[in-house]
Amino acid sequence: MPLMHAEDIRAQCLSVGYFTELVEESRKKNPGNTHYYSYSLDYANRHYVIIERFGRFPHRNKILGRTSTPEEIEFLKKPGSGF
Repeated sequence: MPLMHAEDIRAQCLSVGYFTELVEESRKKNPGNTHYYSYSLDYANRHYVIIERFGRFPHRNKILGRTSTPEEIEFLKKPGSGF
């Protein structure tokens, strides 16, 4: 989880990679948990895409005193843009 919440593309790559491995391993060893890990992988991918696009999580800007870009402001208007 810490990797998923990092504003660092390398950490995001690791997060997606680890969750991908968990999904693959669970399919082999414990298929009953695959749904949970797949759900987590989906979230990891959603976090990755945001960091890839913006280099940070725009929904944190206000609380961290950062100025949002026009693109971030438009993104934040969309449902599901924050976590």
